[in-house]
Amino acid sequence: MYFVNESAVNLERIVYQNNRKDYLRLDLNENPGGLPEEFISDVLSEITPGFISQYPETYDFTEALAKFLNVTSNNICLVNGSSEGIRHIIEAFTSINGRIVGVSPSYAMYEVYAKMYDRNFVPIKYTDDLQMPVERIIEQLTPDTQLLILLNPNNPIGNAYTEDEFEQILKRSIENEITILIDEAYMYFYNNTFIDTALKNAHVFVTRTFSKLFSLGGLRLGYIVGQEKDVKVIQNLCTPHNTNAVAMLFAQRIIEKEGLLDSIISKQLDGKEYLIADLRANGYEVNAQEGNFIFIKPQYKDADELVVLLREKERILVKAYDKVGCLGKCLRVTTGERKYMDQFLTALYSLDKVNFFSM
Repeated sequence: MYFVNESAVNLERIVYQNNRKDYLRLDLNENPGGLPEEFISDVLSEITPGFISQYPETYDFTEALAKFLNVTSNNICLVNGSSEGIRHIIEAFTSINGRIVGVSPSYAMYEVYAKMYDRNFVPIKYTDDLQMPVERIIEQLTPDTQLLILLNPNNPIGNAYTEDEFEQILKRSIENEITILIDEAYMYFYNNTFIDTALKNAHVFVTRTFSKLFSLGGLRLGYIVGQEKDVKVIQNLCTPHNTNAVAMLFAQRIIEKEGLLDSIISKQLDGKEYLIADLRANGYEVNAQEGNFIFIKPQYKDADELVVLLREKERILVKAYDKVGCLGKCLRVTTGERKYMDQFLTALYSLDKVNFFSM
């Protein structure tokens, strides 16, 4: 008898635009400039036919990453992008019909994975001014809740949780025996982490990716940090050789290259500050918190229309979001080096204007 999982049949998924090669990509929070070409060439020179033909070996990279994070290798589980780690945490630490809590809007895959495995995802909504009072989270941490997921800072809003706020969340979660997943995909854009909390407390995990600041989105690599016994449970769910050898080589060289990360962070933050200042100087309303993305309220054109115009006329990709607090419909734009922000600003100012001929 044929069988098809109804949860998979009924799953709603977004199909991303696949032909993005020759565009300025400011739609998925990647680093638009990527890594320095000289650095890429140096790493590629290490790749031999034997390196490619063999199954990936994780020991060297895991040890280097553990040293970089100041943890032990037993606290780390490597995954094929942090999204794989999130999926395995949901598999391992929630049950069918189990209650999962997370803020909304946030990374869409939290809810997708919940539906994929027949879990119940409970969204916590932001206030109209795009704030997330910690009380809203705490009141949802009930005894029947199995998992809390927090992206910190959160995408697309950009808010981050303070140490005091997280202590309150942790206290309630421990009282009600709730596993916590802290997704730190954008941590390096505001320089705070709760890894120490994950090391000190059972059933607390931090996930990170090499796709954002580290600029390795095309290679798919991430990791989970937690207590050894909890990490082992997740490792039991991973497929053999689940992480890419080329990805691990690049990631290791990035964390070992003196000054490279600091340079990338500096350029990213400079570009973001420049973009925000220029937009505000030209009369635009901007919601800019943490992370490498901001909301921009258009002055004249509809945000959906601008997405199309930017793509078709300027070959620049951005996204439109509706109901962004009191700003309404906005553009969500990935930030990056100043030269890419200049390119975007020039295009935006040329397109977001009144067309008198159509009036």
